[in-house]
Amino acid sequence: MTRVLAALTVWLATSLPALAFEPKPNELGFQPPASENMVRLEEFHNFSWTHINLMTIITAIVIFVLALLIWVAIRYNHKANPVPSKTTHNVLLEVIWTVVPVIILIVIAVPSYKLLFYLDRTANPDMTLKISGYQWGWTYSYPEHEGLEFNADIIPEAELAEYIPEGKGRRMLETYNPIVLPIEKNIQVLTTASDVIHAWTIPAFGIKKDAVPGRTNEAWVRITVPGIYYGQCSEICGISHASMPISVYAVPFEEYEAWIACVSGTGAESKADYPSRACVKSLGFDKYRNLQNASVKQEATNGASE
Repeated sequence: MTRVLAALTVWLATSLPALAFEPKPNELGFQPPASENMVRLEEFHNFSWTHINLMTIITAIVIFVLALLIWVAIRYNHKANPVPSKTTHNVLLEVIWTVVPVIILIVIAVPSYKLLFYLDRTANPDMTLKISGYQWGWTYSYPEHEGLEFNADIIPEAELAEYIPEGKGRRMLETYNPIVLPIEKNIQVLTTASDVIHAWTIPAFGIKKDAVPGRTNEAWVRITVPGIYYGQCSEICGISHASMPISVYAVPFEEYEAWIACVSGTGAESKADYPSRACVKSLGFDKYRNLQNASVKQEATNGASE
């Protein structure tokens, strides 16, 4: 029994979200938030003793229904109740099971709409990122910097070591040209597509926005924690749907400006096959991978010590 409890404790400890910028095996819940958008989404969803949210309501409903089923099975089985009642049309009961769900839906709807309006758009964006999905990759452009546009296709696993040395590349998540965005800035995100419907999704940012041909959808994000973040297309868009990762370097504004100058300049990096990757490498942005690796090592150390 002691071993079972110890194993359960270790499993729960290692299943909780770690301080990292990417998904980890055996996790429960959301990835750690890296924006105010995701903080609010997490607060709305996760269980809390301080305010009503989705997990509180869901847990209460599950417990109530389970208790009701157990009570019915015990009280009204054939042995305990050989002569069933013929009573029908209990007006009070029918009113209760109609009104109570309506009240529950209202309780959920009010904060839901407040959150949806908050996530919809920002009135005063500091910059804009335009995204166009295609089979199978992404095209990014920075309207404030004329001509700054590049495609971001997946780096095959066999080539990861060439572009991201020391085994730090993430399989199926890295792109030849990563995006670079500044932290602590309101970023307007515009999505569209050139062929079929895609969906630009980064869990840590709280963004999941469809990219629809012939239409421009809008979202926004204010990144609060520097690091390297990953996402993927979350709309089944064809045979290589799984090969549409999103790789974002979130850096302080001064480093972002240095990257803009690099990819927009006349140096060797801007002339490379993959200018964004070349500038990320030359500016040393892969230092943020050390934060992720340190987090992974710490997680492994904690699991081993337990």
